[in-house]
Amino acid sequence: MSLKDLTIQDEYRSSECNIVKDFYIPCLEQATVYNRAVGYFSSSSMACVAQGLTAFVRSGGQMRLITSPQLSEEDVKAIEQGLKNREQAVEAALLRDLEVELPQVIQDRLAVLVWLLSKGLLEIKLAIPKTLRQRGIYHEKLGIFVDGDGHVVAFAGSANESASALIDNFECLDVYCSWDEGVSQRALQKAKNFQDLWNDQTKHVEVMAFPEAVARSLLKLCPPQPPVQEPRVSAMDERYEPDTPLPEVPRPGVPITPFWLNLRDYQHQAIANWFANQGRGTLKMATGSGKTITALAIAAELYRKCAAQNKPLKALLIVCPYRHLVTQWAEECRKFNLDPVLAFDRAQTWQSELQAQLLAVLGERQPFVTIITTNATLRQDSLQSQLSFLPQLAMIVGDEAHNLGAENLASCLPDAIKLRLALSATPERHFDEAGTERIFDYFGPVLEPEFTLRDAIQTGALVQYTYTPILIELTPEEVDRYAELTVAIGRAMGIGGRDDNTALERLLFERARLICTAENKLTQLRTLMANRLNTDHTLFYCGDGSVEDETTDESRRQLEAVTELLNYRLGYKVEPYIAETTLGERDDLRYAFEKGHLKGLVAIRCLDEGVDIPAIQTAVILASSSNPRQFIQRRGRILRRSPGKNQAELFDMLVVPPDLGGEYWQIERRVLRGELTRFVEFADLALNAGEARKILYPLQARYDLLDL
Repeated sequence: MSLKDLTIQDEYRSSECNIVKDFYIPCLEQATVYNRAVGYFSSSSMACVAQGLTAFVRSGGQMRLITSPQLSEEDVKAIEQGLKNREQAVEAALLRDLEVELPQVIQDRLAVLVWLLSKGLLEIKLAIPKTLRQRGIYHEKLGIFVDGDGHVVAFAGSANESASALIDNFECLDVYCSWDEGVSQRALQKAKNFQDLWNDQTKHVEVMAFPEAVARSLLKLCPPQPPVQEPRVSAMDERYEPDTPLPEVPRPGVPITPFWLNLRDYQHQAIANWFANQGRGTLKMATGSGKTITALAIAAELYRKCAAQNKPLKALLIVCPYRHLVTQWAEECRKFNLDPVLAFDRAQTWQSELQAQLLAVLGERQPFVTIITTNATLRQDSLQSQLSFLPQLAMIVGDEAHNLGAENLASCLPDAIKLRLALSATPERHFDEAGTERIFDYFGPVLEPEFTLRDAIQTGALVQYTYTPILIELTPEEVDRYAELTVAIGRAMGIGGRDDNTALERLLFERARLICTAENKLTQLRTLMANRLNTDHTLFYCGDGSVEDETTDESRRQLEAVTELLNYRLGYKVEPYIAETTLGERDDLRYAFEKGHLKGLVAIRCLDEGVDIPAIQTAVILASSSNPRQFIQRRGRILRRSPGKNQAELFDMLVVPPDLGGEYWQIERRVLRGELTRFVEFADLALNAGEARKILYPLQARYDLLDL
């Protein structure tokens, strides 16, 4: 359904209809964009249109609001006298209003507002008349709904964006639909009027961004999860009744699917197949496709099913590879009504709390316990000693589960937990068939549907992208070392083949280090970025010639060289984002990056798995990893959706093997096939597929790989 499928009148008057139920809610339910410009705004309006707002949020809708800060006479005098700059005066006025309103506001109403702000679903700008001496205010009342098909419903009239305006007052709205030939031009003109306002291109009005300090003061009030029930208005608005009954408030700490969650079809199928496989299985889903949400939805459905059989699920254990993923999982868990114990770092910070909660669950004083830990902590006695107290009915989720195939980790997975779920875009371990088998033996097989990068882009889970391969030649010194390693690789292949050949594996990794840190990558990077100094939100993946969790000295030197080149030679402000960066520093870096205060981040490994920085618009990949897992994860992470992000741009450096003569041609062809296959696949998914393939064509032709 779309806006065009609704029955929309030309006019809505309070004497003839209920403006909220007959107009606002139906339009919000079908819209993906809601633009509103009003003289006065109150969060009470959010509660009035709760039903429509819920559908709007579920569909990933974006709301943009322009309103007046209602400046006082003192603010005007201060601006005119130059005692304050205009933004400071506006900020002071808004903070003053919040101090007055907050004690009287209903918590769920405010929670909706600040949650929308914190998630980037709502943007607010302020309109101020430039003729302040006339004591006028910005008083326009304009609204625009837009759906996914581009249909526009524009309206104008007397109503402000508040509960009293929408319910108590006698109001009238005139409505214009873009598919109605008689008023189409007017609808589109009003949409343009709003866009001009938003871009501060309207005469006699200044429109400025919502002051940062005020935004932060609101966001500090943001609840850790969206409201578990639909918002209500205060007692004075008790005539408003939602069309659907409010759900019962859930028991604290048990997994409950939030009311606003709208799972995609492939997520529903994955959940059904996990249950059909008796509570075991591996979800092979592309980065950014919602593995975390799917896993928590499974836990919530499992809890519901167990409760219905009077055999309640009592524990959820989540294991992830890195500390920063623990905090990300915790944030998602809270959306599902969970209050997790974060068991990582020093045992004294969590061990007593975990023990107390486990004993409370066993003693029926607490219904549920959620534990989130890291791979490293899983191996420690401090956690293993506690896992023996887990209730009989428990579930384990292994995030980025390919890591858990390592023998020292697989042996630590608790056998007593029978309900098991593994998550990974690439569960198969590179050069480690035994480790891959350990993963599937413990968690269960890959479940349908597998959800590839192509699937994620086609369904809109990830954004589209342009792709530019950059071919890199080795220096003479690097060619000599490359030749030595290739000769040794040829001998190792002749002796032991590819299976269980430790010597071959070591040589391939050593050559990978050489390729990943090739000197000419810096030369190409300087050429590329010299023409892109006005861009921001750029991620630079540095050379990673690493084995498992180790990072080589070569890759560190490349990171330092890239950072120095961008910061000091090109004046392109970047900061390194590496394993040693503390969690607090990472939060600060991500915030500065998302806000544009920092143009770029330079990373080695720690952005490979699980880190969410959706604001990335451009990526320059210097690390031509031969590991398909890293290849897939890095590209998927760059394509995550974000407000205002319609597509991404990728520049991918590929080292061209030197010509070592006919006898090594076949060896090079065998090694290059796997890497080129991934590059070609990614080129084929790009918006500029033809141009990208044209760059790769000479290399394919040279090694007789045109079948790729």
